[in-house]
Amino acid sequence: MTAAARWLDVRVLRTPLLCSPAIDRLAGARVLLKAENLQTGGSYKMRGGLYAVGRLAAAGHRGVVAQSTGNHAVAVALAARRYELAATVVLPVDAAPTKIARVRAAGARVVLAGTTVAERLAVASRISDETGHPVVDAYDHPDVVAGQGSASLELIEDAERAGSPVDVLVLPVGGGGGVAGACLAAAGRPIEVYGVEPVGCDSLARSLAAGRPTPVRPAPTIADGLRPACVGELPFAIVRDRLRRVIRVTEEEIADAFQLLLLELKVLVEPSGAAGLAGALRLAAGDASGPIDGGRQRTVGVVLTGGNVDAELVARLATAARMREEVAA
Repeated sequence: MTAAARWLDVRVLRTPLLCSPAIDRLAGARVLLKAENLQTGGSYKMRGGLYAVGRLAAAGHRGVVAQSTGNHAVAVALAARRYELAATVVLPVDAAPTKIARVRAAGARVVLAGTTVAERLAVASRISDETGHPVVDAYDHPDVVAGQGSASLELIEDAERAGSPVDVLVLPVGGGGGVAGACLAAAGRPIEVYGVEPVGCDSLARSLAAGRPTPVRPAPTIADGLRPACVGELPFAIVRDRLRRVIRVTEEEIADAFQLLLLELKVLVEPSGAAGLAGALRLAAGDASGPIDGGRQRTVGVVLTGGNVDAELVARLATAARMREEVAA
């Protein structure tokens, strides 16, 4: 983790921590939001993709293959372009048009395959066999996990420097790489780490209950980056004894968090990224512990994992927010 963070330090943006008095009041805590929606490529996936691809380029590989619902594909495509490698990425047939366009703009070849992780993995494996290019897995690659964890490590370090050490760290969960990296970043510190999944896309929660990676049939969700059918084996092995628990959030809670970020901070975050704040607010609503450590205000760190969202969805969610404001008035 530390090695990945050092390597990435001069290669990615050190994104800012944002805060809002309105959000703090809602949470009953100090909430620090790591704005990875401002990261190169539009998400924290750039960290894992760049670290993994950079190391493969240094080892002499001439190309890479990846599968993703979107942001990891964008990251790998951009990283491959930086290191002048060929890149093929496998996306679901219902991938967000914005993410497909970003991958193609980065110069990668796009292959659309099915709607499930299993279907994409099968195609990615076949392409890897045909080309000899290694697969940079979105979930089960140690360099990807370490790279994504650097976002949480930066959040922890910057909060400590500001005099507000983090008590709680909250991340959305898709395949689990980000929350696994967060657990590694928090190791040795008195920080509780929570994952957040949409209701019906809760493979990690079910996996923890079953004691092994457990697939689900993902429900429809506006958080398109959080709908893998199964958490990765490597992330599961990391989080199973480190994660405090998983918070399930509804579509309405994700939309509310998206709108809150847009209206209060003027920050555009994709619903998958906003899910972390939705989880933090749900956690706060059910947490009666209040101030800790002799009255010191509780500090919650949230990674806003990405900002690659289609204009049509932004318009729909923003319109819904305006209508609710008008009704409330």
